[in-house]
Amino acid sequence: MNTYIPLPNSSAGSPVQFSEPAAYSYESCHCCPRNCQINRTKKQGWCHSPAGIRAARAALHPWEEPCISGLHGSGTIFFSGCTLRCVFCQNFQLSHENYGKTISVSRLADIFLELQEKGAANINLVTGTQFAPSIIRALDLAKPKLQIPVVFNCGGYEKIETIRDLADYVDIWLPDLKYMDSGLSKKYYAAPDYFEKASAAIKEMIRLTGGLTWSQKSPSMLDRGVVIRHMVLPGAKDDSIRLLHWIKENLPEHQYLISIMSQYTPFYRSADYPEINRRITSYEYNKVVDTAIDLGLTEGFMQERSSAKEEYTPPFDCEGI
Repeated sequence: MNTYIPLPNSSAGSPVQFSEPAAYSYESCHCCPRNCQINRTKKQGWCHSPAGIRAARAALHPWEEPCISGLHGSGTIFFSGCTLRCVFCQNFQLSHENYGKTISVSRLADIFLELQEKGAANINLVTGTQFAPSIIRALDLAKPKLQIPVVFNCGGYEKIETIRDLADYVDIWLPDLKYMDSGLSKKYYAAPDYFEKASAAIKEMIRLTGGLTWSQKSPSMLDRGVVIRHMVLPGAKDDSIRLLHWIKENLPEHQYLISIMSQYTPFYRSADYPEINRRITSYEYNKVVDTAIDLGLTEGFMQERSSAKEEYTPPFDCEGI
């Protein structure tokens, strides 16, 4: 079952022409803010990704926000590798261990259409920044037949240039907005500039989408817009509250949805950091949600505490790849 619930008071046939992404190249990769400039045809950078597309699952996924999952599920493609590689990642088999199968651009385009045929509400690109040039080419191939929205589901650590290259292809942006504290983001994902980059990226996503557009066929489904995810993390309640104040003070009202998540489960190397090697408490989560309500940030979703379970992580077995 989808365990998201609305926040209180929430409203809830032409020839293919390939685009040439201006911002990056696999031969001198600068897809993300780490700017490795590695030649990925020969070796791997921070994301541990080669030049060839790797993915670990393509299937209908019922556990996104209701406006993304719909009745049948979101058509998720989970890509291998990651530009953040958080120490607590629940998808560590992909982000850290690079599990997956190498596929071609044409195969990725076929996967988009297969998911559409299965009744997917949208195409959901999960952690795909490191393969952005290939995703753009695959969407160019699929575009004549693709009739559902495209979701870019990411950790928020994005370059403005990359977002702009994707802008003509992405309908819904689904970014995380994690820690504000640079010390915490340095400690847990070696990105002290995380908030600087993520906050600027989200502002650009909102500017590009121009607000929220709801489906005329299914009014509860989002056709275009930005959903900002914030997962409350152990011991970081005060940082979450600061972040909510930033959102209220810096982002335009009614132009985005917010999703406050309680699903943190200690995975991967969490045991190496005792302070995050636990689930969050009800007190921590409720204080953050109460702050959002007090600030009027009620357009969006919260999660039931039962979401912090391992079974909500899908099996990575190359289904659909």
